[in-house]
Amino acid sequence: MSETNKEAAEQPPQTSEVFEQLLNESLDLVERLQGQVVKGTVLSIENDLVLVDVGLKSEGHIPAREFGSQDEINNLNPGDKLDVFVERFEGRDGVVVLSREKARREEAWALMEEAFKAEEKVMGTIFGRVKGGFTVDLDGVVAFLPGSQVDIRPIRDVTSLMGSPQKFLVLKMDRARGNIVVSRRAVLEETRAEERSELISNMSEGQVLEGVIKNITDYGAFVDLGGVDGLLHVTDISWKRITHPSEALQVGQSVNVQVIRFNPENQRISLGMKQLEADPWEAVIEKYAIGTKLTGRVTNITDYGAFVELQEGIEGLVHVSEMSWTKKNVHPGKLVSTSQEVEVMVLDVDLPKRRI
Repeated sequence: MSETNKEAAEQPPQTSEVFEQLLNESLDLVERLQGQVVKGTVLSIENDLVLVDVGLKSEGHIPAREFGSQDEINNLNPGDKLDVFVERFEGRDGVVVLSREKARREEAWALMEEAFKAEEKVMGTIFGRVKGGFTVDLDGVVAFLPGSQVDIRPIRDVTSLMGSPQKFLVLKMDRARGNIVVSRRAVLEETRAEERSELISNMSEGQVLEGVIKNITDYGAFVDLGGVDGLLHVTDISWKRITHPSEALQVGQSVNVQVIRFNPENQRISLGMKQLEADPWEAVIEKYAIGTKLTGRVTNITDYGAFVELQEGIEGLVHVSEMSWTKKNVHPGKLVSTSQEVEVMVLDVDLPKRRI
């Protein structure tokens, strides 16, 4: 090799060539990191930007608004580590654009995918209404809550549920489209199944429970006891005469009931409300002695007479033959009318049969 060639080989590369090589390596690294979540170190906070070192030749910046609140910004110090999302590289000699918000979203998506696979519950907050349901914030990820998945029973007003943390179950996920569907109802049903099992195992006749009127029929009302329903028959609602359960109850009403009968085999539960009140017939003998004159209200008229309410829960029968000395073979409806106040005398009391 000639001296000239030897000297040229030993000369170091030109400064511009070294810079270009380093810059290309940095650009290659940015391209590899673009769209990824990396660990960064806070360098400083300048104006509305947080400068972060992510191991590249240029520092990256994050808009301060992505940190949610001023308190979070105030708690940041140089040297703090945090996860950031690498968005893009601005210019050949510019800075790396980073996102704290997208990093949180990516982290949240990863957690949601794990929960979805494991069928685990996640915490979220209902924050908005959309067509067909509601939007839920799952710690940075927005999910859709169908209206049918809000509760076990239809809810007219969900205002009380909005803004407060709730448990949800992820039903479907599509990361490519950014869609997550969640259910609150599934969580409640699971909880109810556990409550039902515990309630049934501890249930006994005579037990007093709190429930909610679920449905009203002609013969009574079904009461939700928390995972299991019981029947409250119309005759066990009150000591006084009730023609239809809707006279005393309404759907959604909270009531205290007593377990009258319980069949563990078919899990049928008969409930009563009047059993929690004093039985007015216990003082009938002392209060309504034979020969006592009283004033009562006609509650029901039949072919054979009229029933007169003496007090709440106590009725007596005025037989048609005891209604008039002069008007014979006349229908009771021609002599008295429902709700009419009448004067009567006690002729007989049959306590075992609860008849006056």
